[in-house]
Amino acid sequence: MTYPHNKIIDHPMRIHPVSLPLIFTGVLLACTESGREYTSFDEYPTPVEAELWLNYEPDATSFKLWSPTADAVYLNLYEKGDGGEPMEIHPLSSDADGLWSITLEGDLQGTYYTYQVKSNGQWMDETPGIYAQAVGVNGQRAMVLDFDITDPEGWEEDHGPQLNSPNDAIIYEMHVRDMTIHPESGSSLPGKFTGFVEEGTKGPGGVSTGIDHLVELGITHVHLLPSFDHYSIKENQLDSPQFNWGYDPQNYNVPEGSFSTNPHEAEVRIREFKEMVMKLHEKGIGVILDVVYNHTGRTDNSNFNLEAPGYYYRFREDGSYSDAAACGNETASERAMVRKFILESVSYWAEEYHIDGFRFDLMGIHDITTMNEVAETLEAINPHIFVYGEGWTAGDSPLPIEDRALKANILKMPNIIAFSDDIRDGLKGSVFEDESTGFVSGMEDMEESVKFGVVGAIDHPQIDYNAVNYSNAPWANEPWQSISYVSCHDNHTLYDKLKVSRRDATEWEIIAMHKLANGVVLTSQGIAFLHAGVELLRTKDEEHNSYNLPDEINQINWRAKTENPEVVEYYRNLITLRKTHPAFRMTTAEDVRKNLEFDQVEDGLISYTIRNNANGDDWNEIHVVYNGRPEEIYYELDGSWNIAVLGDAFDLDGIIKVTGVSLPEISMAVFFRN
Repeated sequence: MTYPHNKIIDHPMRIHPVSLPLIFTGVLLACTESGREYTSFDEYPTPVEAELWLNYEPDATSFKLWSPTADAVYLNLYEKGDGGEPMEIHPLSSDADGLWSITLEGDLQGTYYTYQVKSNGQWMDETPGIYAQAVGVNGQRAMVLDFDITDPEGWEEDHGPQLNSPNDAIIYEMHVRDMTIHPESGSSLPGKFTGFVEEGTKGPGGVSTGIDHLVELGITHVHLLPSFDHYSIKENQLDSPQFNWGYDPQNYNVPEGSFSTNPHEAEVRIREFKEMVMKLHEKGIGVILDVVYNHTGRTDNSNFNLEAPGYYYRFREDGSYSDAAACGNETASERAMVRKFILESVSYWAEEYHIDGFRFDLMGIHDITTMNEVAETLEAINPHIFVYGEGWTAGDSPLPIEDRALKANILKMPNIIAFSDDIRDGLKGSVFEDESTGFVSGMEDMEESVKFGVVGAIDHPQIDYNAVNYSNAPWANEPWQSISYVSCHDNHTLYDKLKVSRRDATEWEIIAMHKLANGVVLTSQGIAFLHAGVELLRTKDEEHNSYNLPDEINQINWRAKTENPEVVEYYRNLITLRKTHPAFRMTTAEDVRKNLEFDQVEDGLISYTIRNNANGDDWNEIHVVYNGRPEEIYYELDGSWNIAVLGDAFDLDGIIKVTGVSLPEISMAVFFRN
């Protein structure tokens, strides 16, 4: 190897990471060569006000790292994002707070770099650093970058939709690759950020695809499955088909390179991600980022462990990694420098990339204080940003239950939103049991669970909480803190779940159940959430866990749009109904209690009335009926009402007035009067 004049003679370039010691209070945890000893992570200096992001200027760049147990830290400069030896190697200087830094003069724009830490007497692998903002192919090296050159024209004026309340949002959860990778998507850049927002794309029969389809449908926000840099996809092998949902974080503050047109040039993925966001914003569509701060894709040699071994994770009493994420580890959000990282990371995405919302994977692993600070921090940046997550864990955790950001603790988090598994499984059956059914598919005694979802998981005098499937008490302060949904990327698609649980049902019945399920979702008071392709009767061939399965399983099949036009139209009409009538998205629990009253609740039948021009609605009174029964019924109304929805028919002008109707089996009806 040949080095320039500033070569460090004893610098080891390829050393395996440190094996972590057992983590017991009172047992030696780390000892630096300077003689400083730690027996607990709580003893580490935690400079939460320190600036740890790269600071680039044309005449100098400052590099920083927090590593309180390091004996030495080196900075390696490279010409390329992969391959080759370092052009220069520089030692960093440290202070008493465990901060290591160096400022190099000159314009380093485009220079790649890594850090290497010596801890507990051993050298670890190189790392781009957890605060890396730009990386080369496969994310192994960070790059010095002037971010101004990545901004599309007009970026300074770009902003997302402005909401009066979070439940004004109609969320469409999608994977970037899925949307356009089908050979009939019409995209010239299938599977890419920019391919997804390419206008004018057509599928079979000339149907609109991609972003045009979303505009046609009328949703307000896209929820992007993890689109930060993750481990699973080999960005230098994109000629070979690869797929992963992306819940294996590598570099949290960098877009995923496989979704860009050139992952070898660090600035390309950044610019193209911004172009995607800007195009969606131009169409009035907000962008929500799925974030995975609860665990890392790798464990012993994760970027976190290559900087401060062990600190960012929770451990069991025997010293092994705790694993509430069921992915090999879980992060310790309650620790000062972990919380600092999460807060600064979401702020960075909100400011640099104009993100409009965040979905927290396995949010229950995080502590309540951190989640409350996330919401407060983001609101100060953009009052229209909202934060939601999975209010559960995948396994047990050392974090006390009362401190976890669980669904049951949402009452302690006034600005945080959680998914309602109550309405999800109440409508279609348990996601964990193939044969389990729900209200729309014939299960008895699911009415209270559906009612609970309709009011947005709040305290309502007409809910019998003892009869709700998963919650024996209200868990939301306000209705918008509950996300109403029946399907997402996890588990079966809605169509597949109905098929596997009702093998005896006809195709017509499956489609009727499908439409009624999301008819309930889109007329409920919580935030409406749709799984991408549900409007096309999306199937994954009954696969329930497609996280790494081929495109053939995961892709949106645009041929389904030509095969199911009446279903697409039904969903489009449902979305129009919700957007046109704010009574379906009241902003306070008090308004829901005052204005929404359940009228008739029997086996397979729920009806309710919304009164008083609720939430400024043009309709004075709205009467909604859900018929989950497999037979047509005659439904008698109290007086004369205008028909807005009856089965598949929508007439929001309500030309026809009735005092009673024949309500089709497995369907919804909406009436109004002024």
